[in-house]
Amino acid sequence: MSDTPEHPASQEPQEPTLDEQIAAYQREYRDLDPQVEKVVSALGRLNRRMNVAYGRQLADLGISNAEWEVLKTLVLSGAPYRLGPGELAKRLGLTPAAMTHRIDRMAGEGLVTRDRDETNRVRVIVELTDEGRTKWLEAMRMATDFEEKLLQDLGPEERGALGDALIHLLRRVELTQPDAGGRLTDLD
Repeated sequence: MSDTPEHPASQEPQEPTLDEQIAAYQREYRDLDPQVEKVVSALGRLNRRMNVAYGRQLADLGISNAEWEVLKTLVLSGAPYRLGPGELAKRLGLTPAAMTHRIDRMAGEGLVTRDRDETNRVRVIVELTDEGRTKWLEAMRMATDFEEKLLQDLGPEERGALGDALIHLLRRVELTQPDAGGRLTDLD
């Protein structure tokens, strides 16, 4: 094979198009609904590609996806952005040991502090630092730019309809798979 734009020498195997994938599935499983498969496969591919894009943005900021999850959870808890390690672990679907490891790393990077609760010296409190909040804000700016470009071809009504449809699907999964929101293993 020559090294041309059509046939580069180091060409990696290409993922089949959605139509190719659906045709292969239908060949092997005749009861497949191609419309359902198109929606589900497109959502899966979109999710995977968005996760790669977000991961690159976080890496540019010097934080991991796992660290982003902690920063986000602390921000979602509201000011003063403090939670106990057990509550963080529960919200993130992690084991206490995995959460401790993550907090240790983040405290070393200056993203969070870990101190004894003044009202209960046995309890530890994890708090977002100014550096952690700065990283969170920068990640949000980058994500917002990416997301605006992603949806740039959709008008307000289309965005609203897409959002409503996705929320409907999310609710269906949450109703039929109530444990699907947590993680079964640590992602570190």
